[in-house]
Amino acid sequence: MDSKLRQWQLDIERIWSAAAPDWREAARLAEVMARTSAEVILRHAAAQALPILRRASLEAADPGIADAAQRRLGIMREVLHTLTTPKFGRREVPARRPTPEEYHRQLLGLPLGRRLTLSEIHSAYKRVAKSAHPDAGGSAREFQGLSAAREALMKER
Repeated sequence: MDSKLRQWQLDIERIWSAAAPDWREAARLAEVMARTSAEVILRHAAAQALPILRRASLEAADPGIADAAQRRLGIMREVLHTLTTPKFGRREVPARRPTPEEYHRQLLGLPLGRRLTLSEIHSAYKRVAKSAHPDAGGSAREFQGLSAAREALMKER
């Protein structure tokens, strides 16, 4: 599949760099990408570009249509570039889910790296609860979550 992406990228670059782009060829290429690509983002980009590319191939004289087609072709070009560029490091590693204690601390706006006193937990709860209380315009579910977070942190303490 990688070789197909690279070939499509070369084809898009050829069309992009031409003095007078062949919109009929661009529409054909977008149609093939929209039908056969395994990458969802590329399928979406190609499917969204297809109508304007077809219109540009029919109405070559209208500069507004040509500009819109050029922009859509640029989006497809950027998507292909993103998919074919090698990725280094830990970019594809999913983010770690916070522990229940970390989640409770984040809800109350408390620091993660140190022990908390009961008064810190209580004052943070009061500060956040003022805006989250249903009487103050917040939701009951959000307020219950804050109360549960306070209770959990108090028990751990």
